[in-house]
Amino acid sequence: MFKDKNYQHKMSKTIDVFSKDLGSLRTGRANASMLDLVKVDIYGQKMPINQLATVTTPEPRTINIQVWDLNNVSLIDSAIKKSELGLNPQIDGQLVRLPVPDLTEERRIELKKIVKSTGEKCKVSIRNIRREANDELKKLLKSKEISEDDIKKFEKIIQEFTDSNINLIDDKVALKEKEIMKI
Repeated sequence: MFKDKNYQHKMSKTIDVFSKDLGSLRTGRANASMLDLVKVDIYGQKMPINQLATVTTPEPRTINIQVWDLNNVSLIDSAIKKSELGLNPQIDGQLVRLPVPDLTEERRIELKKIVKSTGEKCKVSIRNIRREANDELKKLLKSKEISEDDIKKFEKIIQEFTDSNINLIDDKVALKEKEIMKI
């Protein structure tokens, strides 16, 4: 039997990943999730900073990273410098301060393009999930496990999931673009 909930779950997972990606994009304000995509090469594996330190935002333009092990400070520093965040860490013992500079107009426009492209990739993923669901429906019809009426009903449900998720993506993209352009 066809399980539309599986596809609904896949779509919501895709939206979760998209939201996390948007959260890691730098806007004008300091945000601890900006560091989520930065991985530190340590103990023979790549680890996120939040597993090696406490990350806080004491001020709107500063991120503090309180590193738990003094030996990891230089590794975290180099990982941040290698990332595409454009931040310059300041080390004070086991505390790494990241001043977040204002975004230039050029960088804001570049970020808007990145947000749009990330949104489009997410929409493509949602549509691929819809196609996967519709393919499964056709197989079930071919093997006579479901009727034509059931197919129409399930296709309509899948299309509603797809439409609502694509609208959600558009809303998130518009909100993020507005946040980026706010000075």
